[in-house]
Amino acid sequence: MSSDLKENFAFRPGRRAARPGTQPPAPRSAGDADGGAPSRPANRPGPSALAAKVRTMAPSMTRSMQRVAEAVAHDPAGCAQLTVTGLAERTGTSEATVVRTSRLLGYPGYRDLRLALAGLAAQQESGAAPAVTADIAVDDPIADVVAKLALDEQQTLADTAAALDVAQVDAAVAAMAAARRVDVYGVGASGLVSQDLAQKLLRIGLVAHSHVDPHLAVTNAVQMRAGDVALAITHSGRTVDVIEPLRVAFDQGATTIAITGRPDGEVAQYADHVLTTSTARESELRPAAMSSRTSQLLVVDCLFIGVAQRTYETAAPALSASYEALAHRHSPRQRTR
Repeated sequence: MSSDLKENFAFRPGRRAARPGTQPPAPRSAGDADGGAPSRPANRPGPSALAAKVRTMAPSMTRSMQRVAEAVAHDPAGCAQLTVTGLAERTGTSEATVVRTSRLLGYPGYRDLRLALAGLAAQQESGAAPAVTADIAVDDPIADVVAKLALDEQQTLADTAAALDVAQVDAAVAAMAAARRVDVYGVGASGLVSQDLAQKLLRIGLVAHSHVDPHLAVTNAVQMRAGDVALAITHSGRTVDVIEPLRVAFDQGATTIAITGRPDGEVAQYADHVLTTSTARESELRPAAMSSRTSQLLVVDCLFIGVAQRTYETAAPALSASYEALAHRHSPRQRTR
């Protein structure tokens, strides 16, 4: 990577970039070193979403914060009884780390996290089924493979639904529904998801393009302006081939959206709206791309349905016309002798 590109993508966790000619925005993340209040405290996760939030956020936390997160996820009842000092002592961290972890998980402070832990513990005591791992072994019979994959897909979808900030989804839908054009960036497995979203939007009459070639993505991003929408899909949150066109579109004044499993990753610096997907449970036989794709497709479908609802008067006729245009391709052809 060139020194210029490295400078462009110098990552500062929780900080958003400033558009040209504007002041830098306030920190996005609740986990900034300054310990500021979270940006969207009203959308704190409920007890049922806490475990999903931990799974999503843990990989991007510091090791000390991970210890706190793992403790509250594995023993919510025990941790709910502890003061902030007690939890710090149990995890070998500091009170400040406990508070920062609480905020990063979406709670204004440790008191709110304790309330959620108590609620989660009550749910578990009521007889809710415990989580089951879906690790696939090399000698598993195919029946077990099917059952384990189905279980993991269900958990991935549930985690993504729990972690999604509905206010951010609604804002993204509003921007897309009003956009002059929508450009979607993705590479690899995320590129397939970007193509899925673009073709869905095309069928309801929107001008939408998927760019999986990074050079074409950047050259198209240069042409974007206010009123356009650029959407980047990257599970890791640090794919340069996706971040670069998003940054260019951001600088051009377009509304920018990121679908990512790392909401505090580099891509969030250039995103007006961040939509968080479930963190994939990776294994030797199941790469992260498999479960990350599942969660990305759920978010894409939410965006598509939301846009179709807002543009129903034009979307319905457009969708009907696309069906009619392709109907003959789905009819059995008569054989000629």
